[in-house]
Amino acid sequence: MKTPLLIVVLVTLAACGVDGEPVQPAGGVNVTLSPSGLGVGGTVGVRKGPLTVGLGF
Repeated sequence: MKTPLLIVVLVTLAACGVDGEPVQPAGGVNVTLSPSGLGVGGTVGVRKGPLTVGLGF
């Protein structure tokens, strides 16, 4: 649990523009329902122009 929280904090810090202009944060949540059960996942990242860097979990 500490690792995903640390990653979210670092991405948020990078997205706030500490060392330059702010970059747009990107994120999303995925919920999947299948016969074998319910799956939940998501993505977090930053977007600047045409470039997006993210992490899925």
